[in-house]
Amino acid sequence: MPLTRKCVKYFERRPFPPGVHGRQRRKTSDYQVRLLEKQRLRHQYNVSEAQLRRAFDEAHRGTGKTGESLIALLERRLDAVVHRAGLARSIYQARQLVSHGHFTVDGRKVDRPSYRLRPGQVVAVRERSRQVPPFQLAATGANAGDGPGRPYLSVALTDLRATLLREPARHEVPVVCDEQLVVEFYSR
Repeated sequence: MPLTRKCVKYFERRPFPPGVHGRQRRKTSDYQVRLLEKQRLRHQYNVSEAQLRRAFDEAHRGTGKTGESLIALLERRLDAVVHRAGLARSIYQARQLVSHGHFTVDGRKVDRPSYRLRPGQVVAVRERSRQVPPFQLAATGANAGDGPGRPYLSVALTDLRATLLREPARHEVPVVCDEQLVVEFYSR
């Protein structure tokens, strides 16, 4: 999920302050660098601080690299899968569509954006929701994006259906973030 132009401007500030005679900007502290990276990750997935902390704790308890596990856990959320599959234009729209009850997981209605999918589970748009304009737009492939499809997802846009094939690897996830800094932030 690439950053918007406005977001890029915010994260890449000029080294001088606004105005003609502004003072020099303060040097960014190590804490600030890690905090901004954590906030960047949090906003890309549109999750609360408590949800991110819980995901970090679970990733930390598991095996493997904590940062990669954290990204994989966040990527398996229902709203993230809906967005990556091209069934929603943004993570915000995906969260709203899920919470309004438009999706089923393995045939059962799920309305929690934080629902964590397991490999092999099928996400589909409910039969009664298929005529809603966002899904008619998604069926044409308008939300699919320019890049290649996600190798960990099997997507059938005409059927408005997606299957999580396996856990996503870090290099397959288009998140702009240095997850090591997030791990360092929470490990302090």
